[in-house]
Amino acid sequence: MTFTSPDDVRHRLDTVDYLVDDGMAMALFLALRIGRPLLLEGEPGVGKTAAAKALAAALQTTLIRLQCYEGLTAGEALYEWNYQRQLLAIRLAEAHHERLSQSAAENKMPPRILSDADLFTAEFLQERPILQAIRHAGPVPPVLLIDEIDRADDEFEALLFEFLGEAAVTIPELGTVTAVRPPIVVLTSNRSRELHDALRRRCLYHWIDFPSAERAAEIVRRAVPGAGEPLIRTATEFIGGVRGLDLDKAPGLAETIDWVAALSALGATDLVSEHIVRTIGTIAKTPDDRDVVAAALATHRASPASAQETQP
Repeated sequence: MTFTSPDDVRHRLDTVDYLVDDGMAMALFLALRIGRPLLLEGEPGVGKTAAAKALAAALQTTLIRLQCYEGLTAGEALYEWNYQRQLLAIRLAEAHHERLSQSAAENKMPPRILSDADLFTAEFLQERPILQAIRHAGPVPPVLLIDEIDRADDEFEALLFEFLGEAAVTIPELGTVTAVRPPIVVLTSNRSRELHDALRRRCLYHWIDFPSAERAAEIVRRAVPGAGEPLIRTATEFIGGVRGLDLDKAPGLAETIDWVAALSALGATDLVSEHIVRTIGTIAKTPDDRDVVAAALATHRASPASAQETQP
């Protein structure tokens, strides 16, 4: 299953409640059509991770996620050997005076002595997300989400070059494993650091902007279907204004959705409810930001436009 056009991308993602603009639709279409990884960058909370999840849902395929962090190693991302099983195999072979495979006999090795070829086989290989994506056997390639690649170390980026360029991983003991159907790869970054040019060259690129108030309202409407229209409209407009203030961490779509969901759960229908101030923690994540947002909210509640909104 694939997409026939950018419009098809937009339509099918819409069916799984993920709205995209023209730029995003084109980026996803080209990534699948020419078989290149797609690097999505943007501020936290604009829907980068959700894009990969929605893509997998729209294509009705498996989502494999690799969450990056500082210190991430090849053994955690690509593959590693199951040393416990290898040790158990050695002990069982010794107990039965047997060799693990025919290779030891062919090399005329004495009993109980095992070669690397006996121990380093696919039987003892533990697949991590990247190798799992390469060896996926389903009818549709999986979507591999390499999330927040900017949190990983520079050295880990270098480990990805072969995979991103050739859909392959080299295992010294077994050789190169190449995907029969290359996975659909989506990388995300919050730009906490600059990525290698070599990694960027291997990917298509798209920057996700925070959406307009109208599109943000539509996204929140899908995510919080029980919320009233006045609450959704005023909340998204307020968030749009707050993002222009001097904040340590500007609220994104994820925070907007959480805020509207919290207000809706408390029965609020607008931004003059008594519950508003007590829910600021859903959109302000530091003490300084809380003070700034609280002041902006007080101004909003005292404005004539806000008072007019509450009139029947």
